[in-house]
Amino acid sequence: MKNIAVIGSGTMGNGIAHVFAQMGHPVSLIDINQDALDRALQTIDKNMDRQVGKGLLSPEEKTSSLNRIQSFTTLEEGVKNADLVVEAATENIKIKLELFRQIDRFSPSDAILASNTSSISITKIAAVTNRPAQVIGMHFMNPVPVMKLVEVIRGYATSDEVTNQIMELSRNLGKDPVEVNDYPGFVANRILMPMINEAIYTLFEDVAGVHEIDTVMKLGMAHPMGPLQLADFIGLDVCLSILKVLHEGFGNPKYAPCPLLVNMVTAGYKGVKSGEGFYQYTKGNKDSIVAPRFSN
Repeated sequence: MKNIAVIGSGTMGNGIAHVFAQMGHPVSLIDINQDALDRALQTIDKNMDRQVGKGLLSPEEKTSSLNRIQSFTTLEEGVKNADLVVEAATENIKIKLELFRQIDRFSPSDAILASNTSSISITKIAAVTNRPAQVIGMHFMNPVPVMKLVEVIRGYATSDEVTNQIMELSRNLGKDPVEVNDYPGFVANRILMPMINEAIYTLFEDVAGVHEIDTVMKLGMAHPMGPLQLADFIGLDVCLSILKVLHEGFGNPKYAPCPLLVNMVTAGYKGVKSGEGFYQYTKGNKDSIVAPRFSN
């Protein structure tokens, strides 16, 4: 698999494009918005500069990597020569299903189609295509250039051959792939989201404030980031979407989103991306915390 198409130029999409280009793959980065593509290329440039500064990448390697990325605003043009298409659009099932119908139509018949979804069924996505055996999940972790894990999710019809190819490709990217089966939340979010939801319930029930909850988990459990700050970093709207998938998929009340999370998302408090969630941020920077919004 040489030619890679990445659909979506947001945080995950530009990170995925960055990694593939750095490892020698020609990349087509696709988004309907040219301004979004321009911002994505600026972000990749900036992140590669950091790698150069740390001695992880030479200036020449940076230039070669950036030159491998082409941007497109039309799906048909962007995927027409792809060996692998990685969808990294917003975590919305209607959007993803429509995208996969179009990807299936416009990409080469032997291309593998992957989704970076963090919770939505690969089996359901594959069912809208004419090639379900060639549809798979590649769930990268954020930030993509730094995090080693790739959850490789097999849909009900995904072939052994495709799974093996994606596992090997992930290793060639310098990642550590883990094969999992297609059930709500897969492994990462089936475990992580209930923990985040329980932390929100702990705040909602006035057991402790934001700083206190996060401090307990950082100092007591050696987590690098507390669950409420992590929720802000992921995006509270994304957390809510994943919890809804878990709740609906399993029909178990233990996955029901905390009412506080629902209210915050409804009111537009989405975390770092909106400048305010469980913490207030300066210029949407996850490292520039002004203060917790809730305290004892």
